[in-house]
Amino acid sequence: MFDVSFTELMLIGVIALIVIGPERLPKVARTVGHLLGRAQRYVTDVKSDIQREIDLDEMNKLKKQMDEAAHSLQASMRETSENLQKPLTEARQSLEEASTSVEGLVEQARREVDPAAHSAPAPATEAAAIQHATADAAPATAEESGTRK
Repeated sequence: MFDVSFTELMLIGVIALIVIGPERLPKVARTVGHLLGRAQRYVTDVKSDIQREIDLDEMNKLKKQMDEAAHSLQASMRETSENLQKPLTEARQSLEEASTSVEGLVEQARREVDPAAHSAPAPATEAAAIQHATADAAPATAEESGTRK
């Protein structure tokens, strides 16, 4: 702390002994010791407070960096999600268009194969269509078998 040698301390002690006197010197020495201890604790507390403030500032900077990184990652994920959604949406629309086109072609083929089905209401399901087609085909084969006999 201070650059004080042993001889200088001895000189200060001798002067204090002469000025203060031998009766009050131990009490004054104790009081000075307590004051120096308090001063050291105060300096230590101030140092630790300063260190805490520095650490707090560093933590705030780190928190800001982490928040910025999180926002950047979130924006990147949104952008990637949007980029992936576009082709999926286009593919879905293409499939819907293809499905509509195929349904139209199937309906047109049915009309060409069975003109009577054009005037009759279309079956609601595929199973009903198959049942309708087999029911139409069964009497025709019975008539054919009757004419062959």
